[in-house]
Amino acid sequence: MNSRNHPAPFMDPHFNRHELSDRGRNPNPFPPPPHQNMNDGRKRKHQDHFAPVAKRQRSDNSNHPPLQQHYCALHFSILDRVMADHSGSSFLDFNYPLPSSHNHNRSPESSPDFIDINPYSDGKASKQVFHLFELCKQQTPDLTHKEVCTRLLQENGWVSKVGCLYLTGSSMNGLGSRSSDADLCYVLHENNQKNSIAVLTELKRIIYSMHAVDQILLIRAKVPILRFKWKNCQLIFDLNVNNTVGIRNTFLLRSYAYVEPRIRPLILVIKKWARHHKINDASQGTLSSYALTLMVLHYLQTRDKPVVRSLQLDFPECFDPNLAIEVIPERAKRIPRFHSDNGSSLGLLLLGFFRYYAKEFSWERSVISVRTGRALPKEHPQWRDKLICIEEPFERNNVARAVHKRDKFDAIKTQFSKSWMALNNSLDLNAILPVEKIIDDETSCF
Repeated sequence: MNSRNHPAPFMDPHFNRHELSDRGRNPNPFPPPPHQNMNDGRKRKHQDHFAPVAKRQRSDNSNHPPLQQHYCALHFSILDRVMADHSGSSFLDFNYPLPSSHNHNRSPESSPDFIDINPYSDGKASKQVFHLFELCKQQTPDLTHKEVCTRLLQENGWVSKVGCLYLTGSSMNGLGSRSSDADLCYVLHENNQKNSIAVLTELKRIIYSMHAVDQILLIRAKVPILRFKWKNCQLIFDLNVNNTVGIRNTFLLRSYAYVEPRIRPLILVIKKWARHHKINDASQGTLSSYALTLMVLHYLQTRDKPVVRSLQLDFPECFDPNLAIEVIPERAKRIPRFHSDNGSSLGLLLLGFFRYYAKEFSWERSVISVRTGRALPKEHPQWRDKLICIEEPFERNNVARAVHKRDKFDAIKTQFSKSWMALNNSLDLNAILPVEKIIDDETSCF
């Protein structure tokens, strides 16, 4: 099979092409060799993930030359392919259909895939948002590392026989930062009836036997996951089984991320803001990154002049919740660039986001619905007595169900109000988060 015409789900070149445009601004486009140890920064950041795990001795790489050599060869062959794809004069050389209204002969600068948000960077706060985004966003080498590790797992005989691995979440939706973990969904073939725990237990045995990870933990949560840290590059992976809604929302968010160039910087900065103020952890009863992302999109959809509209309403054939999993990536490629009449700068949109949730949005009466592009009334019984209601675009359950304690809810609302007032008074991003420290923390690992 020709891998270029039939890419694996986690190696779809369409979903790399936007990051390729960043290479001209990156003085070192090549990732460090796979055997090179990373800075301890990422390791320190994620050490809490493995608190219950008894640490075992790291195996000497020299004891496993076939694996190490295979890893290096595969890593650089993939990187060579990425660089070769970028060597053309157009970002539209990838083999996928575009709407007939798009001109394939356009220059990269005029194509719908070219992202240039400098025109939106007027004013101090806007420039700060843009600066933080440029330095903290996930780079092509970061994604390549994740793809290499994923492919090594997929190439195991048992893994490929039983199912197929998809790289999902912020690594693939364009909204990740350099320190983002990697989420994997293992979709079992239709004739396989194994339960999630049994599959994850077998995967744990296989991954452990590959001598490719330092730590591995099976977490028996509502959605069980296998969490492991890959050697050398210090990547944390969370692997689930058949949680296919994660694949659907990955490609939905990916489409939102690239239909309007202001969306990615806003979401990244707001996630950094929420983490800094300790309201971005569902395990602690606050908001998940997914919930925050939907909040940003809802705000942008509900402006008098929308920055973006509901993609599920405008392109129902691309985001039908009944689409077969293997069809989803192809359908998501068909979404054209959205041309908004709203010319607000990044700084003004950020300020408006805080004002909206501090002063305008009714937490008591409304449900955030990105699917419909508006706020829905809390009429259905499933929404009653819930402190924050954010509709999952496909399953339509509550993404913010973790926020069930009044004190956590009050802390979230208070932080929106405080940040709105602080930013409104200063128009300086440092009034609500330490910009340079966040950049230093994000980039010190690389």
